[in-house]
Amino acid sequence: MFSSTFGPWSLFTDLGLIFGLLLVGKFIRVKVKFIQQLFIPPSLIAGFLGLAMGPNGLGWLPFSNQLGTYSAILIALVFASLPLSSPKFSFKEVSGRVGSIWAYAQLGMLLQWSIVGLFGLFVLKLIWPDLNSAFGLMLPTGFYGGHGTAAAVGSAFEGLGWDEARSLGMTTATVGVVMAIIFGLIFVKMAAKKNETLFIKDFSELPNDLRTGLTPKEKREPAGMSTTSSISIDSLAFHLALVFFTAFIGYLLSQGVKSVYPKLELPVFSCSFIIGLILKKIFDKYNVSDYICPVQTTRLSGTFTDLLVAFGVASIQLSIVVKYAVPLIILIIFGSFTVWVITFYLGKRLLKDSWFERSIFAWGWWTGTMAMGIALLRIVDPKMESKALDDYALAYLPIAPIEIMVITFAPILFVNGMGFWFLITLFILSILILLLAKKMKWLHKV
Repeated sequence: MFSSTFGPWSLFTDLGLIFGLLLVGKFIRVKVKFIQQLFIPPSLIAGFLGLAMGPNGLGWLPFSNQLGTYSAILIALVFASLPLSSPKFSFKEVSGRVGSIWAYAQLGMLLQWSIVGLFGLFVLKLIWPDLNSAFGLMLPTGFYGGHGTAAAVGSAFEGLGWDEARSLGMTTATVGVVMAIIFGLIFVKMAAKKNETLFIKDFSELPNDLRTGLTPKEKREPAGMSTTSSISIDSLAFHLALVFFTAFIGYLLSQGVKSVYPKLELPVFSCSFIIGLILKKIFDKYNVSDYICPVQTTRLSGTFTDLLVAFGVASIQLSIVVKYAVPLIILIIFGSFTVWVITFYLGKRLLKDSWFERSIFAWGWWTGTMAMGIALLRIVDPKMESKALDDYALAYLPIAPIEIMVITFAPILFVNGMGFWFLITLFILSILILLLAKKMKWLHKV
């Protein structure tokens, strides 16, 4: 009934199975109280089910042999959609309004990559000499970046000869999502008892719709505006076309660079992001952006992310996880402690207003995904009175290019023996940002 040769119907089968698992995951989230209390997203549940019952588990579900390839395609679509929905901004605006939050968020990225990467290079590799030099990067790859970055970096390393990277990155990303919620809830309960939360006094105040994930009628919001007439082209089809076309041109750019410089493996997602920025600039100039609905492109990005998580977790090769179990556990423990220190030590000193609300968002973001950060933020700030999300969105705009560069060049530099200098550069940049924060009087004593 199911062909062993990959083709269009194999793709249809894979999508049918993963969407079916997403529905099962959503049903479990709605009905199982324990899952609600942990805020585990349906996409992660679907991934676990796919891992358990798919080809890497019991073999009950007839997924194709391309299960691990979808993540690289989906992350390209996610990054292609980001510039299309981004607003215009100026660095002056960022510096004036959210300079301290920019410094905090930028440090959260650079310190996690540099400190944990150096730990892997000089501690874990000393104990296990056969480990890949970039083994330490698998923690920030999964924690800070989530499953999307794990797919991107893992695919880049696979193209450069390290086939185990994607499974390791997906594993840390999965652990990170679970840790983001479990420890995040613990931190929220502790902060509420200490009266460190500004907008809730009791954890039991949390509305039920956040637990089940089902939005009641009075709280439902539009999923976007139709910017084209359906008599010509449906608005959703128009936005899908923009995203897929952008990602496709990014793929062609990546392949073109590789054909000219075989040793330079530019990830497709990076090229897609660059093409997206170029197109956005052109669209802004010729008023095409007036017909691009940011809400629709954001929804598409969210859809691709849900699929990415589900496919990514389902494609984890358990044999690789078992093979590196001990150094992986040590890496996760050290990395988690490092992120905890960065998040709350710097949070108290750089974030003057609503420091805990902004810090708990960062914890969810830097260990899991931005969606986990939003979930935790909504717990401590149900009405979004802190404006934390607005400020983070503005501060992230100048951070995004740096993140893209880090993700793009990390595999290339490590494979070419320049990993140490790459990590030291990130650490030096962190020190410079701290000095800037002190000069700008963003740092304050607790």
